[in-house]
Amino acid sequence: MSLLRAHGLTAGYGPVTVLNGIDLEVNEGEIVVILGANGAGKTTTMRAVSGTIPRSGAVEFDGHDISRTSPDAIVRHGVAQVPQGRGTFPELSVEDNLRAGAITRRDGAGAVAADLQRWFEQFPRLAERRSQRAGSLSGGEQQMLAIARALMSRPKLLLCDEPSLGLAPLITKELFEVIERLNREEGLSVLLVEQNANLAMHMASRVYLLETGRIVASGSAAELSADDTIRKAYLGF
Repeated sequence: MSLLRAHGLTAGYGPVTVLNGIDLEVNEGEIVVILGANGAGKTTTMRAVSGTIPRSGAVEFDGHDISRTSPDAIVRHGVAQVPQGRGTFPELSVEDNLRAGAITRRDGAGAVAADLQRWFEQFPRLAERRSQRAGSLSGGEQQMLAIARALMSRPKLLLCDEPSLGLAPLITKELFEVIERLNREEGLSVLLVEQNANLAMHMASRVYLLETGRIVASGSAAELSADDTIRKAYLGF
């Protein structure tokens, strides 16, 4: 069943149009990956879906038209974004960053406290640093915090924009294992932009290839990997 559907999605910055009417879909329980070169419009796509930049076209989430919905209301519908560059609040503590992720929830302090404990157990390094300023964490720890903070809103769809950027391979592997486990065990749907095409393809249900603001190919990871032209031009293997 479709969870997110965008049709004719167009967005940009001021007079510059970056996305040129793209169509994309994420079904319930899928990990969908967007691949493309720098400047293709991957981050703009994520921002357009989350409503953080002006956009046109139709966007539907979980049966609701969110084309003109504010970003905070989109979060309440069940979409959470981990932006490129982490986007934590550097002056706040680790725990306060996580609590900020739950600000739109209405299910009470007890439920929020239970989720705090859950993510501290999932990311033990965050538990060790719960009173530490987020800005003093390592890059990998900040990315863990950004993901955990997004999950504090209990999303149905997690938007992850290049989570491996600047991270050591071991930390990247750990983060991707968490995302895959949440997808597998809890049915969390994920829309992922990732520079490491090989890694992303191994976890993807479906893949979109984006080039200069347009979708140029889409299909299962197996289908795209089997196409020699696509594999050499976009996937690097």
